[in-house]
Amino acid sequence: MSPSKIEYQPLIRDMSPEERPREKLQTHGASNLSNAELLAIILRTGSASDSVLALATRMLAKFGGLGGLVNASFGELCDVTGIGPAKACQVQAALQLGKNLGSLKLPVRDVVKCPDDVFKLVKNEMGFMEQEELRVVLLNNRNQVIKIQPICTGTINTAAIRVAEVFKLAIRENSPALVVVHNHPSGDPSPSQDDIKVTREMVAAGKLLGIDVLDHMVIGRQEFVSLKEKGMGFE
Repeated sequence: MSPSKIEYQPLIRDMSPEERPREKLQTHGASNLSNAELLAIILRTGSASDSVLALATRMLAKFGGLGGLVNASFGELCDVTGIGPAKACQVQAALQLGKNLGSLKLPVRDVVKCPDDVFKLVKNEMGFMEQEELRVVLLNNRNQVIKIQPICTGTINTAAIRVAEVFKLAIRENSPALVVVHNHPSGDPSPSQDDIKVTREMVAAGKLLGIDVLDHMVIGRQEFVSLKEKGMGFE
């Protein structure tokens, strides 16, 4: 059987930004990259005769895909033209991390199905704060919690909410949806006119960025108000 033909791979600098592996990962997430693109990121640079993407493609072809690459010895990796000890170390270290991850029992992520689920996550801490604080609950496409991150802290009466800061973390974490939460130190979770106004701004910004603002919640001592349920700012 003749070896499969390897298609020409352009140099990274000749590719459009959205096609480059690193930029593609940042924009679309690692799960949307091919094995060759992921391997190219690990290798970082190509050789004198191959672009890094061509080198990655050739390696996968030589070992029969990712499964064969996992079982390749250090010496076998170094035998590949363009792969020296440093690159071989990088590849084996990355593959070993994958093996280690596969043996871990990953923690179960909290799932947000309704405002009460969010309240249970934050009430013990946010319900008794003496200053107003805004946090963002980042969710994945299954509404599992990725992270709960404080965004800003204000005085006892108000928090200076910068809409851009709310979405900055979501973009960095590749989160498609979020819930905004802030507390009222008075204990009364009734939304103010400013709360409603900034909700409208965040919902509008989320639509432009393709990030769903599922809710904006105000936390009191032992209760909360969902602006989404009240139709405030989500008209």
